[in-house]
Amino acid sequence: MSVDLTVVVPAYNEERRLAPTLAAIRAYLEEGDEDGYAPGGRTRWELIVVDDGSTDATLDIAADAEAADPRVQLIHSDRNLGKGHALRLGVLASRGDRVLITDADLATPIEELECLDKALADGHAAAIGSRARPGATIESHQHRLRQLLGRTGNFLIRTVAVPGVRDTQCGFKLFDGDRAREAFAASRLRGWGIDVEILQYFRRSGWPVAEVPVRWAHQEGSKVRPFDYVRVLAELTSLKARTVRPADLLAAALFLAMAVTLYSGRWIAPGDRYLPDSLQDQNQWEWFFAVTADNVRHLQNPLFTTLQNFPDGVNLMANTVMLGLSVPFAPVTWLFGPAVALNAAMTLGLAATALAWYWLIVRRLVRHRGAAAVGAALAAFAPPMISHAHAHPNFMVLFMIPLIIDRALRLCEGTNGGTRVVRDGVVLGLFTTYQIFLGEEPLLLAAVGMVLFAAAYGLVRRDVARAAFRPLARGLGVAVAVTVPLVAFPLYWQFFGPQSYTSVLHGDDAGNSPLALLSFAERSLAGNEKTAGALAQNPTEQNAFYGWPLVALAFAIVVRFWERAVVKALAFTAVAAALLSLGPKFRIPLTDVVLPGPWKVLAHAPLFESVIESRVAMVCAPALGMLVALTLARLLAPLRMTAARYAGVAAVALALLPIVPAPLRAVERAEVPDFVADGTWRQYVGEGESLVPVPLPDPSGAEALHWQTTADLGFRLPGGYFNGPWGPDRVGIYGASPRNTSNLLRDVRAAGRAPQITDAWRRAAREDLAYWNAGVLVLVPQPHDAALRVTVEELLDRPGKWVDGVWIWDLHGGS
Repeated sequence: MSVDLTVVVPAYNEERRLAPTLAAIRAYLEEGDEDGYAPGGRTRWELIVVDDGSTDATLDIAADAEAADPRVQLIHSDRNLGKGHALRLGVLASRGDRVLITDADLATPIEELECLDKALADGHAAAIGSRARPGATIESHQHRLRQLLGRTGNFLIRTVAVPGVRDTQCGFKLFDGDRAREAFAASRLRGWGIDVEILQYFRRSGWPVAEVPVRWAHQEGSKVRPFDYVRVLAELTSLKARTVRPADLLAAALFLAMAVTLYSGRWIAPGDRYLPDSLQDQNQWEWFFAVTADNVRHLQNPLFTTLQNFPDGVNLMANTVMLGLSVPFAPVTWLFGPAVALNAAMTLGLAATALAWYWLIVRRLVRHRGAAAVGAALAAFAPPMISHAHAHPNFMVLFMIPLIIDRALRLCEGTNGGTRVVRDGVVLGLFTTYQIFLGEEPLLLAAVGMVLFAAAYGLVRRDVARAAFRPLARGLGVAVAVTVPLVAFPLYWQFFGPQSYTSVLHGDDAGNSPLALLSFAERSLAGNEKTAGALAQNPTEQNAFYGWPLVALAFAIVVRFWERAVVKALAFTAVAAALLSLGPKFRIPLTDVVLPGPWKVLAHAPLFESVIESRVAMVCAPALGMLVALTLARLLAPLRMTAARYAGVAAVALALLPIVPAPLRAVERAEVPDFVADGTWRQYVGEGESLVPVPLPDPSGAEALHWQTTADLGFRLPGGYFNGPWGPDRVGIYGASPRNTSNLLRDVRAAGRAPQITDAWRRAAREDLAYWNAGVLVLVPQPHDAALRVTVEELLDRPGKWVDGVWIWDLHGGS
C-alpha cells in the first residue's frame, strides 16, 4: 500500500518523553487540527522510530507502540552511533511521498506540519522549520549563554556550509520522499552535521528549499549541547576533505612542487643562502618579518618602529610589511628566524596563489581540471610573478585576489543567482580589508583589471550588465561600509602618521618597452640576462616578458573563439593592461619616435602616482591563463582526439615551454661580522644609542639589516632601506633623508677615494653623530674600506680599533 506521509523520530535515551511524543503524533495524524487540517482523513501514514542504542527503556516504549499500531515501525541499533546514523536508517526505510523528521522532544509541535506542507505544495523540494525567520514564535527560551553559543555556532555553520539558511539545526523538516531518500543514501555523517549535509545535497542538486518560521519551545533534557555546534563544524570539515577530488589534490601538489623547486636554492639552507637578483630586497623583507614578530611579541605598535632610520623611525604601514602575512608567521619567525619565515611564506604563498586561481577557473570558467591547472600555473608562475618572487612577496602572494574576484561576480549574480547581496558584500569587505594588509598596490592593479574586464563584458553583454548593476552597486556599498571602519586608522597612520609621505617618484623610465612584452625574462628557460636587463629596471621588475610565442598563441585563441563574450573581455583586459604598462610615454622600437601612452591620464592621479606603471602588465598573467584554460578545455573535451586537437595541444605546449621558470639563483650569504654575531657590540651600544655602520645602510647596501636581525634587533640603526619622506613636500624616497655624513661616506664607497676633510666636515659629522645618538661606528672589510677608514679617522681625528673582525670607533670617550 502506498504511503503519503512518513514521520521519522530518532530517539536516544528518551524514556521520559517518547511515549507522549508518539501519542501526540498519532493523534494529530488521525484527527487533524482544530482548523480542519486533517492529514489523517486523507493520508495514509507511517511512523518510524529509530532507537539509537538507548540504554534506558526507550526501546521498550517504542516496541509497545509498534505492537499497538501496525503503522508504527521500530528500527533498533545495538549501539549509539549518532543522530545522523539514526535519521539515515529511518529515512531509507520510509515509503512516504513526503518524509517528516522531528525530534523526540517535539520542541516544534506536530501541528506545525501544516506550515511545512503548504511550502511543499508551492513547489519546494523541502521545507525546514526555522526559529530565526521573521514570524517564528519562541515560547520557551534556552539559557542566555546557551542561546548565545547556539546562535554563534549556527552562524558559523551556515556561513561555512549553507549561506542563506538562518537555522540549519531545528529538528523539524519535511522533504519530498524520493529526494530525501536519495540525499540520505548519499550522506556520510553520523552526528548532528547530517542536517547541513542534506541541505548541501539539496542545494547542489538545484532542489528548492523553503525555510518556514515555526513555533518552538526549549525542552528540558535536550540532547543538544551548545558545543555540539563545534562538532558539527568538525564533521563538515571532515566531509569537505573527503569530497575533494584527486585531481584537485594533484593540482595542489603540483603547485607546491613548482614553488619548492623555484626556491630550492634557498631551501638547502635558508639562513645561509641569498638571492642575489633580489638586490637588497631579501635583507629588507627579512627585517620586515623580524620587526613585526618583535612588535607582536612585545605588544608594541605594529605600524611604526625606530629600529631603522633612528631616531626618526619608519612608518611600517607605509612600507607594505604585509601584516596579513608577517603577523601569522610571527611564531615561525620566533622559532626559526626571519630567513626561514620569509622563505616559507613566499613558497607557500605562491603555491596558494596558484591554487586560488585554479579554484576560480574551475568555479567560473572551465570544469576540466587539467586545463584549469595549466591556466592557474600561468597566472601564478608567469615571468612577472617569478621576477617578483625574488623578494617581493606582496606582488606574488596574491591568493586573496581570486577570492575577491569571485565574490564580486557573486554580487553581479544578485538574487537571481541565489546569493544574498548583503552577505556577499560583507564578505567582500572583509576580503578587501585582509588584502589591504597583504598589499595595497596589487589590490589597486587587480581593481584596474576587474574594471577593464567589467567594461568590456558589459559592452558585449549589455543585458547582463543591466541585471548586475543594482546588486553590484549595493554590494559594493556594503563592502565599503565594512572595509572603511576596519582600515581607517591604519590608512590614516600610513598617509598622515609619523614618517608618512605623499608619493614615491620612480622616474620617467618606469614603463615597459613594447619589446619587453614579446621578449623572455632572465629566469625563463628561453631568456638571458643581457636581453632582459636591457629592457627592465632590474631583475625584480621584469614585469612583462611573456614571449612572442605566447602572445601569438593568445592572438590565435581570441580569433578562434571571438564569438564568446568572455574571450572578448579577457582579450580587452590583456591588451589594455599591456598598453597601460607602457607608461605615460613610450618609444616605438627601432625608431626615435616617442608617443604618449594611455597611462598619462592616470600618472598624476591619487594612488596611481606611486605605482610603477610597468607592473600593470602583471594583470595580463591571469587573463592569458584563463584564455589558455578555455582553449585546453575545448581541446581536451571528452571526444575523440583528432590530429587537429593534438596539434592544438602541441601549440599550447610550445608557447608555454619558453617561459617555464628556472629555479632562482642562490649564493652563499655574506657572513655577519663576529663583532655582531658574538654580541660584542653590547659593550659599545648603550640604552637609547645606535650602532652606525660605515657607510650607513641604504637601498644599495642594506646588509646591516641582516646584522640587526641576527642580533635579535638588539640595537638601532640610522639610515636603512625603506620608503620615507624627504623635503618640505614630504616626497617619498627610498632610504633615509640624506645628511652630510651619510652622503660623504656613500660617495667614498662609490669612488674609492678619501676626500680632504675640512673643519666644516668635522662639525657636520659631530652634529650627525649626535643626531643619531651614536654609540659606536663599525666598518667591516669591504671594497674601498681603506678609503672609508681614512675618512672616518679624519672626521673623528682618532684612529679606529680592530675588534672581532671589524674596525670600530667607540664614541663614549668623546669624538
